[in-house]
Order: sequence, then C-alpha cells, then structure tokens
Amino acid sequence: MGAMSVRPDTEAAAQQGADHAPHRAGFACFVGRPNAGKSTLTNALVGRKVAITSNRPQTTRHTVRGIVHREDAQLVLVDTPGLHKPRTLLGERLNDVVRTTWAEVDVIGFCLPADQKLGPGDRFIAKELAGIRKTPKIAIVTKTDLVDSKQLAEQLLAVSRLAEELGFEWAQIVPVSAVKDNQVGLLADLIAPLLPESPPLYPEGDLTDEPEMVMVAELIREAALEGVRDELPHSIAVVVEEMLPREGRPADRPLLDIHANVYIERPSQKGIIIGPKGRRLKEVGTKSRKHIEALLGTPVFLDLHVKVAKDWQRDPKQLRKLGF
Repeated sequence: MGAMSVRPDTEAAAQQGADHAPHRAGFACFVGRPNAGKSTLTNALVGRKVAITSNRPQTTRHTVRGIVHREDAQLVLVDTPGLHKPRTLLGERLNDVVRTTWAEVDVIGFCLPADQKLGPGDRFIAKELAGIRKTPKIAIVTKTDLVDSKQLAEQLLAVSRLAEELGFEWAQIVPVSAVKDNQVGLLADLIAPLLPESPPLYPEGDLTDEPEMVMVAELIREAALEGVRDELPHSIAVVVEEMLPREGRPADRPLLDIHANVYIERPSQKGIIIGPKGRRLKEVGTKSRKHIEALLGTPVFLDLHVKVAKDWQRDPKQLRKLGF
C-alpha cells in the first residue's frame, strides 16, 4: 500500500502522531458468479457463521451483513446474490439488488475461483464493475487450496489481464483459501485502508444487522437444501412465522419456540423435502436447530411445516409475501 494522502480536514487526526492512525469503518461487498466462494469468505472473515453457505449456486437471497471488528477498523460485509443472466422475475430482482448494493459500498471484492478458468460469467461481471468508476475493486482469487502453484500463477495473471482489457485497475489482487483460513487476515488488512475514516458503525459484539428471524430462516433453508436433488434449490423459501420464549420456564432453563414454514412450488416436491416416514424433515430440523442455538445462544424448540406456494418464483404477489 502507498502512503495515505492527508486532506486538510484530516490534518488534525494526522497530528495525533503516525502511531495513532484514524479509525476507519465502511461497507464492502463480495461479488462473483454463483458459487465463487463469497459466503464462505464472509463467514471466514467474521469468524462465525452468518451467511448461508451451500455447494449449490444461487442460494444467497438476502443481503446479509457480516461485521468484522478490528482495533483500527470496522468492516461491514454485504453479501449480495450472485449476478447472473436472469431467467425469472426473481432472477431480475436479484440482479437489481446487486447493482443497488454496488453503488452504495466503499469497496468491492470480486471473487474468482482459482480452480475454474475465467468464463463469460466473470467477464459479464467485470464489465459491470468497469462501469463503477469511483469504488476501489479488489480481485480475490478464492479456493486456492484446490490448485497447485502453477495453476494459481496462471489464474492471477488472467485476472490481472481481465482488468487491463476492460480499462480499469484492481486496487489489489489477493489469493485466499477461506476453507484453510489462508490469507483471510491479509485480505482484511488490505480492505481496511480503503474504507473511509469513521468511528465504528455498529456496537462491538454485533456480527450482523440482519434481523434474527431472517437469519434463522436462512439456516433452516440451508439445512433443507443439503442433499436434495437438483430440481429443488430455487424452489425452497423459508418463512419464520414466530419466535417466542416458552412461558413458565425457569430463568436458568429458557426455551425459544420457533414456528417456520418451508415453502416449495409443487405438491410433488413435498415428498422430497419430508422424506420417507418424515425422516428427511426431521434431519433438517435437527441440523438447523444446532446452528440456530449456536447463533442465538439459547435452547430452541423448532416446529417445521412444509407448504406448497404454487410457482412462487414467477408470481409477484407470492414473492412479496415470501419477503422478496
């Protein structure tokens, strides 16, 4: 990193001595085609599970903010859905969400997996990025644990050329492996100086400002997606109807009752989610309950129901009802 230029209004801060650099705080978002490792990276940086991760593309729908607290900076991570060529109304809405988010953040990190050659999807996103002039852009080459050093070197070169061809410059190019926690700290070190000078935007201890109900719904959805056949990923939406402390429990043994509905598009999908003798739904409940208890720090009773919302992805009324 070069030396920071000091504007007149920040001279007072600079006077405090070089050892006491001003605190910085701001928003960064990770972009990339679906399944480029954005959510896994968010989780690795925050150090706790906040964004839904799944080995299926197109699973993040909500803008989940993870918050990285540091001595010198506070980094608020906005996780946007993968940008892609839309096929449905939902797809178009997701793309609008992405562009709106890009316009509002201080830094954009473009995630490109080390183990896949740059494709038309990456070019499509890079072209969009080239149009966003002011915001510094970091190229993050993810999943470096899946390649050897020669392959990694080739990818870094290809990423560097991509910006050149499109007439813009990366503020940094950083290879990372979120899974192996390799260079994740370095990435935070490189993002921090690009943020505006500001006191912390969120109180210490906050990891996300996403309402708890939405996060709980995402955790249930993640568990429901695991191991389901390929026709289902887009057809699952989860709505938490209510979260209430169980009445009449002793103070040292609280229990939170959570009632949630898992929505699918067609009656034929119901059996897939519920499984033979209800086994599959039970597994989804057990798995998501563990994550929810870890997130909320309290024992949970989870009541799950599967409902059909016919063709909800193409129906504006249903989309609104399901929170899109």
